[in-house]
Amino acid sequence: MKKIAFISLALLCAAACNKAAVTTESGAIRVKAGISETKVAYDGYKARFEAGDTLSLFAWIGDKTAIPDDLVVKNVTNKLGTDGLWTPKDQMLWYDMFTPHYFMAVSPARQVESFTEDPYTLDSSAEKYQDSDLLIAVNDAGLKANDNPVQLTFDHAMATLNVNLKFHNQWTEGNPPSQTEITEALIESVEATAKDHATIDYIHKAVTASGEWAQVAMNKVKNASWTTLIIPQNGFRIISITLNGNDQWLGGNGTYVFRSEEDIKLESGKVTTVNLVIGRDQIALDKDGIVITDWASQGDALDGEVFKPELI
Repeated sequence: MKKIAFISLALLCAAACNKAAVTTESGAIRVKAGISETKVAYDGYKARFEAGDTLSLFAWIGDKTAIPDDLVVKNVTNKLGTDGLWTPKDQMLWYDMFTPHYFMAVSPARQVESFTEDPYTLDSSAEKYQDSDLLIAVNDAGLKANDNPVQLTFDHAMATLNVNLKFHNQWTEGNPPSQTEITEALIESVEATAKDHATIDYIHKAVTASGEWAQVAMNKVKNASWTTLIIPQNGFRIISITLNGNDQWLGGNGTYVFRSEEDIKLESGKVTTVNLVIGRDQIALDKDGIVITDWASQGDALDGEVFKPELI
């Protein structure tokens, strides 16, 4: 009986010692995060996180292919400081020092309602570009406490849509309209007819568009170049361009609608650039047509200009 009591006491002591170990500085989870391509930013394309950026971290043990309800770390907000270190809002501790841990993170920090069908609504406005650039990281390597800091590489969940416009010669400078120099018609707005709701499967970094078709307002880079973040989806074919402020006898105003004969691809982490030519009573693809590039090439899609959408 004394032997059994001694063994129980020893196990209790071992458990207490192990618990103490994960409450020390060496048992705290630390994060190191990067972005696989470039992050959308209001004042230009950035290849890394900046001070003030946030992420939500989740950690679990057991099956790496499914995030359980019982988590080791549950939606702890981490903020990047000017010292380059991510500081958690609440202390994050390893479950123990030897069990493999798996990690998922989303940036910017957000409340996650579901790990497989989390509802997402796109806000395409320029002032919400940072928030709408949803980034997801998964590290399922089975890290242990000695593997600090946890390396997280984020991928873009959203796609980017660029629209570049050219014009036929009914828009000319000066008077009379017989002059041959082509000028740009004044563009009031560009809209994409697309779905602006989705569900997010974080473990597979998958985005599924949902809901009804909506008019997604694009942001003006310059008069003939427009851009927006957009939910990856199938069935996207319609872009509407509204002209306003033009002399009637120089080509006039109105809304031109481009309807593609095939789906225009919108893929996570990809930039789809649609080049259009507007003529009298018609709109068609330019000779460059539709170009899909990796996110890192995004700056080249707008003639190398620094991306800075206008707040319109």
